[in-house]
Formats: sequence, C-alpha cells, structure tokens
Amino acid sequence: MNPPSALLPVLCLTLALAGAPARAADPDNTNWPSFRGTDASGSTAGPAAPADWDVTSGRNIRWSVPVPGLGLSSPVIWGDRIFITTAIRLGPDGKEAPPAELKTGLYGNIESADDNASHRFAVICYDLKTGKELWNETAHTGSPAIRRHPKASHANSTPTVDATRVITCFGTEGLYCHNHDGKLLWKKELGRLDAGYYKVPKAQWGFGSSPVIDGDRVILQADVQQDSFLAAFSLTDGHELWRTPRADVPTWSSPLIHDVAGKRQIIVNGWKHMGSYDYDTGKEIWKVSGGGDIPVPTPVAAHGLIFLTNHHGRLAPILAIKEDATGNLSDVAEGEEPKSTAWSIDKWGNYMQTPIVVGDLLFCCSDAGIATCFDARTGTNHFRERIGSSGFTASPVHSGGRLYYTGEEGTVKVISAAKEFKLLATSELGAQSMATPAVHDGVIIFRTRKGLIAVGEKSGN
Repeated sequence: MNPPSALLPVLCLTLALAGAPARAADPDNTNWPSFRGTDASGSTAGPAAPADWDVTSGRNIRWSVPVPGLGLSSPVIWGDRIFITTAIRLGPDGKEAPPAELKTGLYGNIESADDNASHRFAVICYDLKTGKELWNETAHTGSPAIRRHPKASHANSTPTVDATRVITCFGTEGLYCHNHDGKLLWKKELGRLDAGYYKVPKAQWGFGSSPVIDGDRVILQADVQQDSFLAAFSLTDGHELWRTPRADVPTWSSPLIHDVAGKRQIIVNGWKHMGSYDYDTGKEIWKVSGGGDIPVPTPVAAHGLIFLTNHHGRLAPILAIKEDATGNLSDVAEGEEPKSTAWSIDKWGNYMQTPIVVGDLLFCCSDAGIATCFDARTGTNHFRERIGSSGFTASPVHSGGRLYYTGEEGTVKVISAAKEFKLLATSELGAQSMATPAVHDGVIIFRTRKGLIAVGEKSGN
C-alpha cells in the first residue's frame, strides 16, 4: 500500500540493456512521482506544510473531495496534477455500489474479505490547486482474480508518474500506461500475482508492490505465491526488457532505484532475498536473508548505506548495508556480522511502515505506534516513544523539520525530526486513512477512506 502504498494486512499488513537512461527531469525535486516521493525518501523541496489543521472549521484545509470506491494506493503528483487508483464495486445492474467494509486496527485475522463482486478498476486525475476531478478512466472491469484481505483493497499499488506518463498496477488485473490526459497508451498482462500468506495459500490478500518509473523503463517487484520476479519494462510500449526470477515468499515491498559509484542498482526487501540487482541486466549484486517473513517496507538509502527492515514472527531487524556490498552477505559464521554491514539490530524493525531518513537521523515506527530514532550512520538509539495505539500502516513523510505519522483511524501525529522526541501536534482527518500522504510545495495530500484532503496554509486562516 508499498505500501503500500506499502500495506500488507495481517496481524493488526524499463529500453535497451546497453546503458541506463537518464532519470525523468525533475531538477528541483518538487514532484512526488512514486510511492513516498522521489527515491522513496518521503521528503521534497519547498516550504513547510502546516503542523496542524482542523477539517471541521476548514483551518489550513485547502480543499477536500470525495473519491469513489475503495483504494489504499497513495496519491502521486506531477506539476499541477494528482493521480490515484481505486476499485469501484459494481452492483448486479452494473452501476456503482457501496464499497465493502475496510477493517482497520490491530488484529491477527488472515482470512480474505468477502469482496469479489465485479469492480471497475480506475485511474483518476485531480487538479492539485482545487481538487477538481479532471478525468476518471477505467483500466479494467470484472471480478478480481485474487481476493483481498479485510484490511486491504483491490487498488493497493501506488501509481508512478513522469512528465508525460502515468503507470498503474492492479496486480493480476494488469499494468497500465496512460498519458496525463487519461489516454491509454498501453497495457500489459502480468499473470497471476497472488501475494497472500505463504503459510496458508488460500488466505489471499491481493497485491501491493508499487512500480517505479526510472528514465524510460518501469521497474516492478512481484514477490508472490508462485513464480516471483523482478522485471524491467519499456516505458514506451510496455515490452519486457528483462525478468529475474526470485525465490522468495510473497512481499508487499516496492523497489528502490539507487546510484552506486555512477551505476544504477535496484534494491529490494525480502525474507529469503533482500538485496541488490544490476539495473541493466537484472543480475544479482548482493543478497542477505532472514528477518521478518512478511516484508513490507521499501528500502531507503542515505549516507552510503541501504536501510532494510521488516517484522513478522520472531525477528524485527534493521540493517544498514554499505551500498557497495557484493556477494551473499549471509555467508558468514554464526554470530558474525558481514563486513558490508555498517550496523544492525534484531529488534524494533518496522512491519508496515517504510522508515525515513532526515539529515543524520533514521526514524522507524511500529504498526502499534512506537516511534524510534537512530543515528543513521552508527545505529545509536536516541529515543523510543509511543505516539499512538490504534494501528499505523501509512509511512511517515517529512516537511519543514516535521514528521507526519498517519494513524489508521485518521489521527495524524506530528513530531519534530530531531533526536530529542517532541510531539508537536495532533490533528484529525475525520476518516480512516491507510495510504501514505504526498507532499508538494507546502501542501500535504492525505487520502482517507472517503476522499482526498489538501492540508496547507491559506489566506484567512
């Protein structure tokens, strides 16, 4: 609901291979092109967003609009447009029907939701300044091939966008490319993508890994029950450039594209296979195994390190891997730490949320609402504080020295992005919220169960 958005609900859940093309032009880093923005960093340039707001009175609320259907994908932004996906339930007459229940909170139910009626899988574009719907296009109509978890939707994967194209993924229902005016440019079938519980295959949870546009290719990680893979597709027409099989259990993490010594790598989370792949060929560069067996958080990079975390079962590690690592990092004697690991701990890792680095600090948060701050270079723990208890799935974002943590019931906790814990504000969205927000020019776009809310200072506040 990578999240996932990077959400995995349980227990509370691109051109020729000869050279890497340049990334999509965004020199000022003002857009929010994929899950958690550029490089999944959770930050963007621009003025600070408000620390607090009031939906009822309208204070610091630019606009609020309803969104049809049910979708837990995050909004993405390019220029003056917002793009989202949703799955709209249809009645026997083919008309829009009320969406099924979304069950939030901390619980351990692994069963699938009863929500396999016909749906319209849609891509919707909104005006960033006003919230006006600009277009609403159908990607696919039909009964979902894979059932969803009660805490998921049939539209979990966050879109990815560049200056001309919008890529959306609906799992088994396919990969789609539209232009910014809503015209379908191409679509591609991906086969059966069932990212349910590997121990109980009949417990289907949908699909949640988000694609990433990089230059003129699309990168997709698909860790599923059978035939998992990492693949690169042409952004121009969708043809497959390469595909690397992955022997891992279903995950909901999204890939990170990262430059190492001038050469691009693709970093992925996993249980049996966290690691890095060559951008041009898909060949493995390094790997490490172990940790939580339902990986959700997307990797993040800073200070020459790759930060990986997951949590399910006995372990909840946080790993800081040197970006120039090579080989199998798990091939060491028991009790030893690989030389390519700068630091690691086997507790306090994230289950749902992608961590965030601000300056020299790494911030993590559990799905139960316990926030932890580390020195990103050394792993020194600065604080561990509870900020809530009702369930946290959305990943934090940063603006103006503040971190925004969105609780599943719509309570947003804002803390200082500093090594001393300080709760700055608590505000309400007025509806359930499990999607990671987007930040643009001092405005935060929250997606709730009901719609989109633009939080930003406005005249007359």
